[in-house]
Amino acid sequence: MLKALNIRNFALVAELDIEFGAGLTVVTGESGAGKSILLDALSLVLGARMRRAQLRPGADACDVSAEFDVAERSGTLQHLAALAMAQEDDAAACLVRRTASERRSRAFVNGVPTTIGTLQSLTAPLIDIHGQYEHRQLLMRDVQRRLLDDFGVEPALVNETSAAFEERATLRRDLATLTEEVEQARERQSLLRYQIEELEGLGDSVYAIDELTRTHKRLSRAQELQAEIGAALTEAEDELASRTGRLANLLDGIDDEQPNLKAAAELAASAETHLAEASGELRRYLESFPSDETALAEADAALAAAHEVARRHRVHISTLGARLEELTAELASLSVNESRQDELRRRAEAAATRFQKAGAALSAARRRTAGPFADAVNATLAELGLKEARLDVAFEDAESAAGLEAVEFQATTNPRYPAGNLGAITSGGELSRIALAIDVVAAQHSNLPCLILDEADVGVGGTGADVLGRVLRRLSANTQVIAITHAPQIAALGDTHLQVSKTSEQDTVIRRLSGAERVEELARMLGGRTVTDESRDYARALLADGAAASR
Repeated sequence: MLKALNIRNFALVAELDIEFGAGLTVVTGESGAGKSILLDALSLVLGARMRRAQLRPGADACDVSAEFDVAERSGTLQHLAALAMAQEDDAAACLVRRTASERRSRAFVNGVPTTIGTLQSLTAPLIDIHGQYEHRQLLMRDVQRRLLDDFGVEPALVNETSAAFEERATLRRDLATLTEEVEQARERQSLLRYQIEELEGLGDSVYAIDELTRTHKRLSRAQELQAEIGAALTEAEDELASRTGRLANLLDGIDDEQPNLKAAAELAASAETHLAEASGELRRYLESFPSDETALAEADAALAAAHEVARRHRVHISTLGARLEELTAELASLSVNESRQDELRRRAEAAATRFQKAGAALSAARRRTAGPFADAVNATLAELGLKEARLDVAFEDAESAAGLEAVEFQATTNPRYPAGNLGAITSGGELSRIALAIDVVAAQHSNLPCLILDEADVGVGGTGADVLGRVLRRLSANTQVIAITHAPQIAALGDTHLQVSKTSEQDTVIRRLSGAERVEELARMLGGRTVTDESRDYARALLADGAAASR
């Protein structure tokens, strides 16, 4: 329920505080008094875009706030709690505020700054404006489906179908995720096996890259090394034959036991021995070189293969052994959870079966409900003077949490033409009354938002206006209704009467009427600018008739 609307510096309003109550509130006033300002201000606080013309002349910014009681709106209560916007001392209170200037706009919910998107999502279920061509919620298929379900479908069927759909969706998501993981694991296994096979193809050299590198370096310099070693060997043999051997023989032939001479003789003999051993090692070194270049070609090929593998693996050649061990360990630890995949597939199929079964039962219940719902709306349409108008409930296959089909209200105002969706109705007055008839029927079973009707009486007068007013009053027994009207027959039926007028400074004001003030306003509506005793008497009669209708 909308409890209050506070407006500051908006259009022609300097300062305005309006309180609303339950039941039917009627808003009247002369043309041009500013009744539309009430809707414009309310639209702004609900998230509409600010227009420069809506800023009061001379003011820097405007401020509009609306207070709602959302005690009966569990969805809104949960939304507020999830956004940490609920008031601790009064969780059912929802104070929505909008400030705007020429440059910027700000939104608040219970004092917490928020975005326009959040503001719109919070307030959308709270207010439904019925203008000549504006029926924000009633044109939505989801809203139409909910109204039909509320009218005659067991909530347990709706909840069971929704739960089965969500279970199926969750299991399908889990199965898709696991299937992707299994596929990725299989692809990884295949890659690992290929990479391991590639590394193992290098043979023992994968663990002896340093030794392979040294061998390759030595073999590639074989001719140079052989020449240098050959020269060194010749020098060693010449030295042994010409000098070192003669020195050792000369000293060995001296017959003197003097220690220094003896030591010198031993060293000379040792030098001869070492030089002979060095020559032997050099000969064996020369013999280690292969007689052809086959070994060099093999070492060159092995080293080139190792470098190519290292490049593909993006590692240094010296770490190929470690890379092989790393990949082998990863392959050993990698598992493919195919059993879990099979289990999820079975569960998803079972959930799909449950959803189809629950959805079929829900569909049958909806089709049984569609006839009585349409009949009740059509009876109300006839009561409102649209005797040839007809509402039908159409179904279209579409799986969702709501079931196996989408629901659409289709209407026609001329039996010569086929029924179409509500948005296709070109007459604003007819659309307004069709929407009203739907609301009247739905309000008996659904928790409707606050309904604001902007001149729903256009094109309706006399007895038709009285009937329309009584329908509005019947509707207000189940939901809050605020009706902007020019029809005195409707105004007389209101529980609360608000009058919009202009001051001498051309400012718009709104005040609550009662008693004699209400008689005068109804008399003005009946007789125009000239108020007579006869029009006052008629006004009193309308009020008395309205009071009797409320009993």
